[in-house]
Amino acid sequence: MNRSSMIALVIFAAGVGYFLSLGPESTRNLQSRFYEMIAPFLTSGSRLEKQITSVRTGLKTLEELEREVAALRVENRSLRATHQGLRDVEREVNRLRLALEYRERSLFKLVPAEIVTRDSSTWWRTVTINRGRRDGIESDMSVVTDQGLVGKTTTVADTISVVLLVSDENCRVAATVEGTREQGIVSGERVAGATTPLLELNFLSKTANLQPGQRAYTSGVGGVFPSGLVIGTVKEYRVRELDGQARLTATVDLAKLEDVFVVTGRK
Repeated sequence: MNRSSMIALVIFAAGVGYFLSLGPESTRNLQSRFYEMIAPFLTSGSRLEKQITSVRTGLKTLEELEREVAALRVENRSLRATHQGLRDVEREVNRLRLALEYRERSLFKLVPAEIVTRDSSTWWRTVTINRGRRDGIESDMSVVTDQGLVGKTTTVADTISVVLLVSDENCRVAATVEGTREQGIVSGERVAGATTPLLELNFLSKTANLQPGQRAYTSGVGGVFPSGLVIGTVKEYRVRELDGQARLTATVDLAKLEDVFVVTGRK
């Protein structure tokens, strides 16, 4: 055993001897001072352990988070669907309310009808409604909405009728223009690839000089269409060799027709 080891052993033995020589009271005092020295380290370690335990308790597994996110997405889709459904119902209620108000204030006797089919050969030619002879419908009766003229009935059966739309070139409507004495004939204009039908108002005077936004109404000439039904608004006007011609935009959105009225007479 070398000298350093001998010295360390002597010091250790002396320390042990000193500790054993102390009485109970001195031993407790020595332990107390020792714990006071290490108390800050023990407190810090305990606090850190509690924090780590708290964080671990608060953390969720990846699977739990994925399940919660999936549930929230489903709930969100459900709420959006419900919101859209309520908006659709609101629009439907407003549409029916306007139709009812129009029927009540109209000067005409109106029979309500629903569009059941469209002519597949062309979007703007004809539609079929669920009213016929049993409902008092006859050929050459005007068909309208609260926005204006739709067309006229042609073929009529007991429970259904075919309606020739005002946008068809074979539908001729005697018309007059607001604010003027101009009169002419409205018919549909065939434009290849057109998504919105345009109407032609022909046989105007060459000095008509109609302005965009002016409205054209049925004049009542010919007896098929009663006077005062709005047909469309002027889009443009031009002078031809023999007369003037205006292009009109139909006031009724024929692409979104659902419900119409058939004019069966005046009140």
